[in-house]
Amino acid sequence: MWSEYRCIYKVYNHKKGISGVTDGGKHVPQVKATISIENVVASATLTQKVDLNSVVKGCPNVEYNPSKFPGLVFRLKRPKTTTLIFSSGKMVCTGAKSTKEARRAVINVIKELKKSGIIIISKPDLKIQNIVASGILGGMADLEKAADMLKKNAMYEPEQFPGLIYRMENPKVVILLFASGKLVCTGAKNEEDVYVAVEKLHELLEQTNFIDYE
Repeated sequence: MWSEYRCIYKVYNHKKGISGVTDGGKHVPQVKATISIENVVASATLTQKVDLNSVVKGCPNVEYNPSKFPGLVFRLKRPKTTTLIFSSGKMVCTGAKSTKEARRAVINVIKELKKSGIIIISKPDLKIQNIVASGILGGMADLEKAADMLKKNAMYEPEQFPGLIYRMENPKVVILLFASGKLVCTGAKNEEDVYVAVEKLHELLEQTNFIDYE
């Protein structure tokens, strides 16, 4: 488990992003958090089988080596995404920076399949599976006190992993919070949940004086 969180931390720790927390008539933090959507993972299902060998013939730039991996790798430059296509008709798209971009990527892949001669008889059933975002709260967080306050929903073992792992119940996401005030939010199904979750945690830390801006 720790290795998974370390991997996420290494990839997103250096990111900065864009402003994205709104007032909403509630407590307004002294410093506005910055949030950046890093990766949207979407799945899509076609109600038909797909002949991957035919896709290779029609789209020579794809990657397909069934002896190593059962899926075909379809990369797009715009939007810059990677879509895995399986013979069952299932697809997984990664790399999008928004849910809108993920949907556009899947649609574009299907258009390319049609151009290559693959007959697609139905529209894909697309679902957002996960949104990963990075954020900066703008201050130093006291992780020990925060972990004690959040109790059963938080895990903090600095000898194993430098961040606090907070499993928020509403919205249902997991936030990795570091002493620097940087964080990673994962598990959201829509972009609004990311902003709501970061705002809630930020307000909580500030109201309890567990974040220092000096």
